[in-house]
Amino acid sequence: MDNHSSPDQTYKIGILLIDGFALMSYSSVIEPLRAGNFLAKTTLYQIDHIAVGNEYEIISSSGAAISANTTISENKDYDLILVVAGGDPSSFDDQQTFQWLRNKARHGVRLGGVSGGPVILANAGVMKGYRMTVHWEHAAALSENTPTLLLERSLYIMDRDRITCAGGVAPLDMMHVLQSEIHGPEFARRVSDWFIHTDVRPPGDPQRSGMVERYGTHHPSIIQTLETMENHIADPLSLKQLALLSSISPRQLNRIFIDKIGQSTMSVYRSLRLEKAYNLIQHTVLSLTEIALATGFSSSAHFSKAFQDKYGSSPSSYRQNATF
Repeated sequence: MDNHSSPDQTYKIGILLIDGFALMSYSSVIEPLRAGNFLAKTTLYQIDHIAVGNEYEIISSSGAAISANTTISENKDYDLILVVAGGDPSSFDDQQTFQWLRNKARHGVRLGGVSGGPVILANAGVMKGYRMTVHWEHAAALSENTPTLLLERSLYIMDRDRITCAGGVAPLDMMHVLQSEIHGPEFARRVSDWFIHTDVRPPGDPQRSGMVERYGTHHPSIIQTLETMENHIADPLSLKQLALLSSISPRQLNRIFIDKIGQSTMSVYRSLRLEKAYNLIQHTVLSLTEIALATGFSSSAHFSKAFQDKYGSSPSSYRQNATF
């Protein structure tokens, strides 16, 4: 779980807006934060609008203008920076901004991108070894220009200290998960209900029906836990944390998994991580050490043993037959 802020601390968020950003994507990010502050009757989220240069007015793709209150040159401290972009983000080539993002990454700041924002993060060089997504309009070009990226067609992906989102209304779902992490599931549900957003979608919405078909159950605690697992491949959660996010006791969650699926909760979790590792071996040029870290294994030796136990052969043997 994210440990940047405890429930009684202000969570500092910087929104870096790039000219041509999508207004819908921006609204879906900012409105849950505004509503959170309103419902809590205190400033849970301190929000800065950040401009790249000295022009404090940033123009959206629809022509609406948002006024920034700071620029990257002021170099403030944040818990999270979200880059919101649209139009043609691949044409954005401001080296000062790229350096600023790299500097924030080195200092452990959580970075995110929305709509075309993930393209800017990738071009800044801060997405290596991280799973990510982007708006479908930009996916093909980004994949072709940087084939080593772990690019997926999901609504949003939260991988360790990186968050990427396809944009549109998907940030509403992403912000629900983020607010669940920071201030708990009950508070996040209050915010979603405020927007009549009662059906929060999982990271890869098409994956939900796949999970139901694969595991043969519609049990809500299992489906929600599987979605949480998908969000935490590189930074695995404990059984206690999974249970907390599903509003159920660890013992009861484990009993449901064994009853409905025939495996313990953590056994299913490890299988999901190893399946992700298998796909990375087959379709990326990441080293086996990088793949081990990207799927939450503390060492290459630990990863190799777990992989061989599941697939009957070592990761290096599968790498020899990779298709990339």
